[in-house]
Amino acid sequence: MSRRVVITGLGAVSGLGIGMDVLWEGACAGRSAIAPIEAFETDGFDSRIGSEVRDFSVKKFVPKTYRKATKVMARDIELAVAAAELAVRDAKMVTPGVEPDGERTYEGPRVGAHIGAGLIAADIDELTEAFAEATDAEGNFDIHRWGEEGMTHLTPLWLLKYLPNMLACHVTIIHDAQGPSNTITCGEASSGLSIGESMRVIERGNADACFCGGAESKMNPMAFYRQILAGRVTSQNAKPAEALRPFDNAADGTAIGEGGGIIVLEALEVAEQRGARAYAEVVGIGASHTIYPEGEGLEPHPEGKGIASAIKAALRDAGLEADAIDAIVPTGSAVPSYDRSEAAALRAVFGDRLKSVPICPVKPFVGNCGAGAGGIEAAVAAKMIHEQKLPARINCDDPIEGLSAGTEASRDAKLGHVLVMSTSLGGQNVAMVLKKAST
Repeated sequence: MSRRVVITGLGAVSGLGIGMDVLWEGACAGRSAIAPIEAFETDGFDSRIGSEVRDFSVKKFVPKTYRKATKVMARDIELAVAAAELAVRDAKMVTPGVEPDGERTYEGPRVGAHIGAGLIAADIDELTEAFAEATDAEGNFDIHRWGEEGMTHLTPLWLLKYLPNMLACHVTIIHDAQGPSNTITCGEASSGLSIGESMRVIERGNADACFCGGAESKMNPMAFYRQILAGRVTSQNAKPAEALRPFDNAADGTAIGEGGGIIVLEALEVAEQRGARAYAEVVGIGASHTIYPEGEGLEPHPEGKGIASAIKAALRDAGLEADAIDAIVPTGSAVPSYDRSEAAALRAVFGDRLKSVPICPVKPFVGNCGAGAGGIEAAVAAKMIHEQKLPARINCDDPIEGLSAGTEASRDAKLGHVLVMSTSLGGQNVAMVLKKAST
């Protein structure tokens, strides 16, 4: 029989602040971190708002002996490293990353890491000199000069800052996690798929604990502009905190965020042996890919068939029927076509009962954090179960018909099972079922 898997540590870095407590308090208070962007000049962009992590230094989250390595950490890596450190401390685990001389909770080979990442955009300031040296006599970019002259003006370790696998790489080095490790790059579905991989690794006994989740920052002119060109972002700049409106008929797009959510998973029996607190048990994972050629990769299937398949697979894995689900933490991106597709998938799975199942989007509070979104949302879902409480719902005054997604204050609720789901640009879908822990 496979081993049972529980969540014992929550680490979050978001626009609401550093740590899970500030994220949870902000979500329950209905506070949004979406505001005018300060990281770069946005005057030429249609969208000028987002959720930024402020007053943040990664050096506070690594051992002194490792601080030199922060020079080759892109923002995405920094967010993952900080979230992982927070998760370790929350789980009350001892690793070399938090207590170099302490007695470890687990030996390195028994700890894995599966961390979702996005397409890390290079820092424009670092590229400027290199591009300047790659122009011809008329001042135009010359690809041949780029190879001959331009690239020589990049630092020797430049590439190590921008490889997606470096999120997991630094986390595993800092905490000496020598077990199974992988990086998943599937947009907003990255975190959920990574959590699923960690769950399977622990179930089959290849590790006793794993870091999982994801992190990403699109607070970079190039990364941000890609989202604008894809037609995914809101242009409602006048009232940033009200701009991201999941499942609202007036929604016109998402707002970009940056952040990371890393959680610690452990086998139930070893967590019990060390007296660890379990926020929730992960009992089901399902994944799928949406096939919709007419959308050309930019639009989801209007009936949400792929999303529904992932949800049904997660329920089967958990051995549950849809009526066991007490609340849903959705993708809720506020991209109209994706919201409608997600709503259609939920109707296909839950039928008329959907009207009574609370839907609790997280993105209105912290923006769309890409590969980090699912990790943040899974952490919030685990907190919901542990606290037996629903966070506030904001920015949905005219919800899509049939959804319990309208604006509402935080409230207590009886939560036995919570469904968490993510769908991404490109069509990857993942769903997981969390259960109230018995420990």
